[in-house]
Amino acid sequence: MGFFSEFKAFAVRGNVVDLAVGVIIGGAFGKIVASFVADVVMPPIGLAIGGADFSKLQMVLKESADPTQVVAIRYGMFLQATLDFIIIALVIFVMVKLINGVRREQEAVAPPPAPDPKLVLLTEIRDLLREPRR
Repeated sequence: MGFFSEFKAFAVRGNVVDLAVGVIIGGAFGKIVASFVADVVMPPIGLAIGGADFSKLQMVLKESADPTQVVAIRYGMFLQATLDFIIIALVIFVMVKLINGVRREQEAVAPPPAPDPKLVLLTEIRDLLREPRR
């Protein structure tokens, strides 16, 4: 089997396609969560701590007249990324918990599989043989 045919067989497997879809959806989901944190969660938190904008929180190590030459530790951006991560992890945890709950309900409601017809026939024969003879 040639390199390209092996690669094609690998690339079209269900797991690889599922992984690609997951990565794409995950990237889009990350953008939604980042917007939620930046535009919905952080403004009230910033207001509660005195109107501070987390993204602008920094500790300047070296001042400069040119803003591009300022050396600073931007801990506000770190706080923002940490909060993004916590919210993403929380949302994923809740989603997995809900999905697992639905799966458990479906498993509990699902009727047991029908017995093998051969087993049913053998059980009937056994029961007939156990009956007292007349």
